[in-house]
Amino acid sequence: MPISDCEVRDPRIRRTRQLLQNALRDLLRNRGMDEISVQEITEAATVNRATFYDHYPDKFALFEAMIAGGFHKLLSERNVQFDDGCPSAVRAIVLAACDYLTQTHAGGACNRHRAFEPLMDAAITSAIRRILMEGAHKNEHGSGSLPAAWIANAASWALYGAVKEWFSTADPPPAEEIAGRIVDLVTPLIPSAVERGSR
Repeated sequence: MPISDCEVRDPRIRRTRQLLQNALRDLLRNRGMDEISVQEITEAATVNRATFYDHYPDKFALFEAMIAGGFHKLLSERNVQFDDGCPSAVRAIVLAACDYLTQTHAGGACNRHRAFEPLMDAAITSAIRRILMEGAHKNEHGSGSLPAAWIANAASWALYGAVKEWFSTADPPPAEEIAGRIVDLVTPLIPSAVERGSR
């Protein structure tokens, strides 16, 4: 299994993956995912098919990496570093998820790709989980009887599920307004956040 884009340090690998993701993004502007072949992606990216398969097992893995990369960029812009279950970090993650859904669905462009929404959901929750796991490794105490991975997984799906529900609501309140309520919903799942709030 190829290493995650977040873990890539080699600039050549990063550049090649960026070329592939940009090519797929451009192709998706005019057609659905099911209409695009790996050959078309590699031609648009100016790389060969063997190089594609060195980086991704299929176009769906590329799609997931592209979504995760865009979400990680939003997290980076918000300077999100989850440490010690800090509620302000959870709030920043919530707002980044709200921003991402709003941006990717602007103009109805994602309606063509509705069939691949589960991949988008998985990519975003995986990005959230990665941030929560980083915080869990920094703060090993307080995880209770459950492994940190279980807690991070449950919290990431709860957080993103709440944001998706907000996004799907007709005439939703502003993200800034709903973020605090989602933080209140999710922080009890994160033991270090609960401990910090009770100090």
